[in-house]
Amino acid sequence: MDVGKPIKDYYVNLDEISAKISILRYSDEFVPTYKVIFPKIEPATEAMLDSIRERLIVEIAINAEETLTQEQAGKLKDAFFKRSLELIKESFGKIDGNDAKILAEILVNKSLGLGPLEILLKDENLEEIVVNSSKEPVWVYHRKLGWLKTNIMIPSEAEIYNYAAGIGRKIGVQITNLSPLMDAYLTTGDRSNATLFPISSRGHTLTIRRFARKPWTITDFIASQTITPEAAAFLWLAIQYEMNVLVVGGTASGKTSLLNVMTNFIPPTHRIVSIEDTRELQLPDFLHWVPLTTRAANSEGKGQVTMLDLMVNSLRMRPDRILVGEIRRGREAEVLFEAIHTGHSVYSTLHANTAQEAVKRLSNPPIAIPVSMLGALDLVAVMHRDRRKEIRRVLEIVEIVAGVEDNVTELNPVFRWIPSTDEVIALNKSSRVLDQLKLYAGMEHGDFLKDQKQKVSILNWMKQKSMTDINAVGRLVSEYYMEPESVMAKVGMK
Repeated sequence: MDVGKPIKDYYVNLDEISAKISILRYSDEFVPTYKVIFPKIEPATEAMLDSIRERLIVEIAINAEETLTQEQAGKLKDAFFKRSLELIKESFGKIDGNDAKILAEILVNKSLGLGPLEILLKDENLEEIVVNSSKEPVWVYHRKLGWLKTNIMIPSEAEIYNYAAGIGRKIGVQITNLSPLMDAYLTTGDRSNATLFPISSRGHTLTIRRFARKPWTITDFIASQTITPEAAAFLWLAIQYEMNVLVVGGTASGKTSLLNVMTNFIPPTHRIVSIEDTRELQLPDFLHWVPLTTRAANSEGKGQVTMLDLMVNSLRMRPDRILVGEIRRGREAEVLFEAIHTGHSVYSTLHANTAQEAVKRLSNPPIAIPVSMLGALDLVAVMHRDRRKEIRRVLEIVEIVAGVEDNVTELNPVFRWIPSTDEVIALNKSSRVLDQLKLYAGMEHGDFLKDQKQKVSILNWMKQKSMTDINAVGRLVSEYYMEPESVMAKVGMK
């Protein structure tokens, strides 16, 4: 019997439940298996839990149409857990306290959560959780090992539908036979997508993009060699002096992560408005930040709030900086560039593999921004995911120097990743950023080099100190803006 070759073992804790994760390679399988070993429950205990669950659902009022914040969802879970514990102790008589808590946690996850998928949502190693149907195992995407097949099966199509519908209800979105596609998000911020049979011909599907609970920081990027301190300092300087940056890249290349990293460089005296379809950005908690998210129409086709609605509204909120999750449509891009022209600093993402491709996407249908407007954009930072090596790198940081006729834009690549040596190198001397700094900040080339050198020293110091908490990084940057000499003395560069 093939017991599988061990690849990795570790434990994942879900409140009262601890599950062992064993990743194994079987000789007859093409991909490794992600095996979850749950606490064992006897059939009689399972039957008793089902009886208690039915009673709980009747006792605890849950408004299926009410949208829930993370705080409200937490309070409901706490109430459900407390009552579950009471009924379990009442039904099972003499039962160990820890065992009772485990059973109560199982009841909570089955009734209010996503059952066995909840343990997967707690695994920091996973990026994606995928249910293709009730006929095949759940799949996961592991950050280091790629796609893995799990030992978890969802018993029925009805169960998959219940999970999808439950996710939608919590944010006021419905999935039905008439509306068989759903984009939604969990109260934790994880993004989900669901499709119903027969649109997905093998059965109902559920895909959950799991976002890291600890947001990325520039220190993480430098430590993982995603970017060099010199390139990071260049972006820092551009953000500090309110230049407009577009982050581009392919799917899962790290566009939003880089955008999130760059927000740490925004001065604390500036008001920030972010606009997203799904809340992904996580900024330091002391910044003056107003996050806005879109809303889908209800079953009657009413109540929709689009990205464009929020962008137009944000201009009336007196923002200093505007963050837009992703540019998809022409009108959105027009409003974005109008915001730039009216003096707002704007940062956004776009699907494109290079800066040149990004310019082509922006200037051609369906977005079709006039080339004359593209000159308002200062920098394009490109993220790249090397699927062979499973690494992410800043492919290039490019200045948009000038717009000319025939949809051609002059680009100046300042930094570029060299795959053969795995280095992000300085390629060309900056022209646009230097010109902007000279015009608006009175900085000469020597001032620029001194400023960049200081920022490199701070970044290296943060890496040396393993400063990866988003609030700690943000506070040091803010201290640097307020008292630069004090911070430079702290990092050993007076």
